[in-house]
Amino acid sequence: MKPGKLMAAAITSVSNEPPSSLSASLLALINTPDEALDVFDFQRVAQNTLPPAHYGYIATGTDGDETLRANRAAFDKIYLRAMRLVDSANIDTGLELLGRTLSSPIVICPVGSQKAFHPDGELATARAAGSRDHLQILSNVTTTSIEDVIRARGGPVWFQLYPTSNFEVAKKMVRRAEKAGAPALVLTVDLNSDSRRVAMMRYIRMDDRDCTQCHDPGLADAWLDRKPMYQDTGAKGSEFLTPDMTREYIAKLRGITSMKIVVKGIVTAQDAASAVHHGADAVIVSNHGGRAEASGWATLDSLPEVVSAVDGEIPVMVDSGFRRGTDIFKALAMGADAVCIGRAYIWGLAAFGQPGVERVLDMLRAELAMVMSQMGTPSLKDIGPSSIGRH
Repeated sequence: MKPGKLMAAAITSVSNEPPSSLSASLLALINTPDEALDVFDFQRVAQNTLPPAHYGYIATGTDGDETLRANRAAFDKIYLRAMRLVDSANIDTGLELLGRTLSSPIVICPVGSQKAFHPDGELATARAAGSRDHLQILSNVTTTSIEDVIRARGGPVWFQLYPTSNFEVAKKMVRRAEKAGAPALVLTVDLNSDSRRVAMMRYIRMDDRDCTQCHDPGLADAWLDRKPMYQDTGAKGSEFLTPDMTREYIAKLRGITSMKIVVKGIVTAQDAASAVHHGADAVIVSNHGGRAEASGWATLDSLPEVVSAVDGEIPVMVDSGFRRGTDIFKALAMGADAVCIGRAYIWGLAAFGQPGVERVLDMLRAELAMVMSQMGTPSLKDIGPSSIGRH
C-alpha cells in the first residue's frame, strides 16, 4: 500500500483525534499550513503523506493503546473555571526555567528519527524552534547531529539521553552534548525494557516498500549508523535495555557533567521525591506518549502527586497527549511549570516541514493566550487550582 492510500485501511484504534460529528467533506486535507484550524488538520495530512510504517511509528501506543487513549481521555475529566471582570488585556506567557527566560511554557519534546517524517528532519524543527523562540529537547536518536541542530536553532538545545548498559557510551554522548553547548541533560527512564508497539507492527505490514536498505534484518546494529550521536561510541543495539538502572544513576551522571539533569518519565510521588533527593534539577511527568507501557494511566492524572511530592523544590514539566491550548492550561493549573508537545509538531513537520512546525507552535501559543484571557489569568502565575474543576 502506497502513501496516500491509507484512508480505507486506517487503524482507528490509534487515532489521536477526538470523535467528530463533522462530515468528511468538512475534514478535507489542508493544502497549506495557514489553512489549519487545529493541530489535527496536520495529522490528517501526515497520515495521507507518510509511508505507512513511518506514520505507524509516530501513531502507535503499546498493546491495545490503553495508555495512549487514557492520555487524551484525562483532559475530558477536567473543566475550566472562568474568573470574570479581570484585566486580561495583556497576556504574559513568559517564565524562567532552569536559569533561562522563556517566552512560552510550550516545549518541543524529543522525538527520534525525524528524517523519517521530512527530509530536513531535526533541522526543520530547530529552525522553527528558533524562529518562534521555543525550548527544544533533542532526542539522542536524532538523525541530525547536536552540533548541526544548535547551529540551525541559533541557540542551545537540551539533550535527551537513553542510557545504555555500557556507561562508556553514555560518557561519550554526554561529553559531546556538553561541548556542543547543551545546558541540560534529559535522562529518560521509562524505556528500560521493551514495549509492545502492536499498532506500529500492523502499519508496517501495510507498507509494501522494500525497506531493507534502512532496516536490514541481517544487520542488527545497522540502525545505529544513521544516528550521529552514537557514532564513535562503540554502542550496540543489545545494550539498549537497562532494567538494572537505579536512582543512583543520577549521581553517576552528575559525576561526569556540569549540565543540569532533568529526569523524564516520572509518574509517581515516590519516584518524584527520590529524583529530588538524588539531585535532579527538574522532572518531566511522562509515559512516553503512551509508547512505554500499557498502564492505562494518563500523565495528567499522575501530575498532581508528582507536583505534591516535589513541593516546589524543582520545576515539574509534563508531556503526553497535549493537543490544544486548553490541554496546556489544565496542566499549568495542576502545577506544571511547562508542557512538552511531541506528536503535534511532528504532524506539522511531516505535512509541511518547517512552516508546519511553526504553524503548530503559533496555533498552540494563540490558543493558550486566548484561554488565559477567557479564564481571567493574564500571566502564568495567575493560573492555579482555582482555575479548574473535576467532573
